[in-house]
Amino acid sequence: MAKISLKVNGHLRVVDTDPDVPLLYVLRNDLGLNGPRFGCGLSQCGACTVIINKKTVRSCMMPVSAVHNQIITTLEGLGSVAHPHPLQKAFVEEQAAQCGFCMNGIVMTAKVLLDANPHPSESEIKQALDDVLCRCGSHLRVVRAIQRAAKEMA
Repeated sequence: MAKISLKVNGHLRVVDTDPDVPLLYVLRNDLGLNGPRFGCGLSQCGACTVIINKKTVRSCMMPVSAVHNQIITTLEGLGSVAHPHPLQKAFVEEQAAQCGFCMNGIVMTAKVLLDANPHPSESEIKQALDDVLCRCGSHLRVVRAIQRAAKEMA
């Protein structure tokens, strides 16, 4: 066990845990952040995506010790029910989620995309989301939601 400091959603959090435990488990079980989801456990589906130092990271395979003192943003860190991030608002307005399981990975990936490219084309959006698995078929609404958020954020 080790004390590991994490900067999560703008707050310094210290956890006493096995340094090799995946970040996903610390976020969900120790910190109560349920935006990142357990999907495949193999870093393939994207349900567990978080943003670390402005890049998407699959938290299911990232040892918590590897992110000591790094800036971590989860879905909860983007906005709140009272003050949603433009992406979150656009996803609701476009009714972009069906089952919602993949939405964490999609929204977090879209956030990094829009931070790097505020005016992505439809093709660039689809390419950015290529590694996030979604089985429910809400892709067209997802693309529209990201385009809506890009306009609102501009």
